[in-house]
Amino acid sequence: MNRLNISSIALALSLAFSANAMAQSMSKDEYKAAEHRIAADYKSDKAGCGSLAHNAKDICMAEAKGKEKVGKAELEARYKPSKKADYEASVAKAEADYAVAKEKCDDKAGNDKDVCVKEAKAALVRGKADAKAQLKTSKANATGREEASDVRMKAEEKGSEARQDAAAAKRDADYKVAIEKCDKFAGDAKDQCVVRAKAQFGK
Repeated sequence: MNRLNISSIALALSLAFSANAMAQSMSKDEYKAAEHRIAADYKSDKAGCGSLAHNAKDICMAEAKGKEKVGKAELEARYKPSKKADYEASVAKAEADYAVAKEKCDDKAGNDKDVCVKEAKAALVRGKADAKAQLKTSKANATGREEASDVRMKAEEKGSEARQDAAAAKRDADYKVAIEKCDKFAGDAKDQCVVRAKAQFGK
């Protein structure tokens, strides 16, 4: 079985559930049919992993589970559109990507594996931070549109704070990756690497 690409899946699903499609209500019958398709696809993808062995099989299973998880989240967002549903779908994509990336790290060893895991975790943190910032910003903007200008200003401040929080979380995750990479050095070279990392990320 060809390995599934979660990012491609997420993109395809995002295009399938475009803004116009999301705005339209989905009938219960359509929802149930889509639910059955997702379940059938997962069963088929899972069966396809059976011919693989060792870590290749683990990666295949992670991709199959990720596709199912993202599919379900996107389906819920289409069936009951809301900012929270969009958030959950974004988180599902980030977690699916992380699960696959982490499995792929098992093909590495030593510091290369440690760095790989840290990079996968950093990508997860970035994905969740962006999703959270988008959710908070959307809520704040909605509040701002509904209320007076002074409240709108506060809403914009909340959106700005959410983006700053997201940036800080992503910066911390990237800093951990940089520090992990220093472990391949020793002595002064390692110390200099750590100093550079701290300077780069303001630590």
